[in-house]
Amino acid sequence: MYRAIAALLLVLAPVRAGAQGVVRGTVRDTEGAPIASATVAVRGTTLAARTDPAGRFRIVLVPAGRVHLYAAAIAHAAADTVVALTGGDSTTVDFALAAEPLALPPVDVISSRVPHFGERPSTSVANVTPEDIDHRAVATIDEAIAHVSGVQMINGQTNIRGSTGYVQGLNSRVLMTVDGVPMNQGDRGGINWDLLAVDEIESVEVLKGAGSSLYGSAALGGVINLTTRDIPDGFHSTLRLTGGALGDPPHGIWRFRDNTGILGSADVSASYGNDVLGGRISGGDRHSDGYREQDQDDHLHFAAKGRWHTNNTRVDVSGAWASDRYDEPLSWCSRGECDDQGQVYQPFKVDTTELGAHTDSRKAYVTAQTRTTLSPQFAWSARGSWLRTDFTDVRRSTSEYGLSDRYGLAGQIEDRPDSTRTVVVGLEGTFSDVTSDIFGKHTQSEFAAYGQSEQRAGTVRVSGGARVDFLAVDGGSLTAVVSPRIGLSVPTDHHARDGGTLRASIGRGFRSPTMAERFVRTVALGFEVIPNPTLRPETAWSFELGHTSAPLLRTLRLDAALFWTEARDLIEPQVIQITDSTGTHVKIQLQNVVRARMAGLDASVIAAPIAGHLTTTLGYMYLSTRRQLAGDSTSGPLAFRPPHQLTLGADYTLGAAAVGADYRFASRPETIELEGFVDPRRVPMSVLDLRGSWTRGPVELRLLATNVLNYIYNMVPETLAPVRAVTVTAIWSH
Repeated sequence: MYRAIAALLLVLAPVRAGAQGVVRGTVRDTEGAPIASATVAVRGTTLAARTDPAGRFRIVLVPAGRVHLYAAAIAHAAADTVVALTGGDSTTVDFALAAEPLALPPVDVISSRVPHFGERPSTSVANVTPEDIDHRAVATIDEAIAHVSGVQMINGQTNIRGSTGYVQGLNSRVLMTVDGVPMNQGDRGGINWDLLAVDEIESVEVLKGAGSSLYGSAALGGVINLTTRDIPDGFHSTLRLTGGALGDPPHGIWRFRDNTGILGSADVSASYGNDVLGGRISGGDRHSDGYREQDQDDHLHFAAKGRWHTNNTRVDVSGAWASDRYDEPLSWCSRGECDDQGQVYQPFKVDTTELGAHTDSRKAYVTAQTRTTLSPQFAWSARGSWLRTDFTDVRRSTSEYGLSDRYGLAGQIEDRPDSTRTVVVGLEGTFSDVTSDIFGKHTQSEFAAYGQSEQRAGTVRVSGGARVDFLAVDGGSLTAVVSPRIGLSVPTDHHARDGGTLRASIGRGFRSPTMAERFVRTVALGFEVIPNPTLRPETAWSFELGHTSAPLLRTLRLDAALFWTEARDLIEPQVIQITDSTGTHVKIQLQNVVRARMAGLDASVIAAPIAGHLTTTLGYMYLSTRRQLAGDSTSGPLAFRPPHQLTLGADYTLGAAAVGADYRFASRPETIELEGFVDPRRVPMSVLDLRGSWTRGPVELRLLATNVLNYIYNMVPETLAPVRAVTVTAIWSH
């Protein structure tokens, strides 16, 4: 017993100070310009740092002796070097990284919850870089994520490889995290993409496929992690102003206003930091007249972040608050429901019985995270979080409200026993409550434990792990779900630093029904929606075989993956008949009724035919789906899953100016939910965006024209996608 305790203390004890030193330096490009947010790591350890805007970094607790350093940055070739470090001393290392537009992302965190530097994950991970976010001049971050191959946004619901489709009121089958902290709503399980302003977000990682072995519920289809901007040393401030105009409907008879719709926003932020402390505050306002009748939106947001950093401990505290008041164009106007001007339907007008419908929404979160590095091989981290959502839906006939809180606690240990092995174990607990006139008053508790080990054998990297989640609703009996996963990655070019990699993985995902799905009681499509407290978790097995190529002809790189998901107990709305003393009534209820398969090909290509000037991207996904109801031998395709999706992008830079274009296509969905009860008309999606920018010193101007062809299509039944819009953004940075 005493020997075991002594051994544990030896593992946890930090390395003697005399055997440690400090490595500091800079990361610049080959022309001497500093590279911000570059990663510098000590190979085989938990030690790493990111550079500030001046390209500076500092790593403490570095073991004395020969130190193997790795430096990498987005769109730059990585570099390795070995330096000698004396205990109690420091050394300076300056890196010069060559531009390389085909370079793979320097760090992977999302696939294993710990940083891996220059190693390819065993499952598909896509990145939205700071340059991607800046070039596209988006208003909310989901607009940038929609350009990732295999990802589609359908009227606010997120699909990764067809995971979700679209069901009004259904929880997301994709988990969204902010700096690793889960942020799906506590009552409805959805994602508030406007909770954080775009200027607060540095980059995005997208994990494709089941991620429940590390992240638990809602990660059935994947995980999207938003990484917020770090606080640099010195004083920095930013002012961002946007103004624009909305296009008219393509046909004059569809016009619903005499003036031009406008939109605009203003955002400001300020930060100050040094080696120990740092803080940032930001705020902004956004307004849009909307592109349809009764579509005005007003948004206000504030955010703050602070950090405290000692030699081996870092504490980060962050929070945000946002308020929205937006009109609800619930469905378009059919003949006789408005001034239809003799048309069968008026897609830009609303039914006069729905005039005045709007929603007041407020959301906020606070998180606190700490990470302590006890030795170069051992670190622990902990976090606490609180997320609140509060909405009131106002309709002419009634109003509905909901107030929900989600509290979270988690702890994680990271151990690297040697340079070839990484072990991660963690605990996580979540408590959610809701008070609502349509969901009732309920609570849901979740407790989980997980572990994962990764081992390198030569050039082969093998990972395996599992997570067990215990769920309880209103303090009732526990439901347990086990989510295992195993993965493998093998380099196909052992001599090239940035060579190709084969990958394969098998994992189980699940999604627990939300309190809104279990207890909802409302009216939809003229039918009463009734509760179903007996809903079970959705589960799925996800398989993937993929390959990332080495650069081909020095100008392009290919990534492709075959994927297959077998899902059980998917939740869908069912039209049922209930007979009582007053007769037979038709109602809607959410039920576990569906077995499903989602399989296909997800491929992307990046090319740089004119080095330093022209970069192009292509993404394509083929999706084959099958849906089978419980007790039914027949099958058909899943709703709102287009078989073909295509994304194209191009950026050309010349000096201070840049131009770019994006094109997105999705074929016509083969079927939709509740077909026969809603307008079934639907067409393919075909959207072209154009953009340009000019930078001089601290000032940047951006021009964005979305849907320039003014192509009209349905996102979901009786809900049009946005029309053409043109915006100009001016940014001043200090």
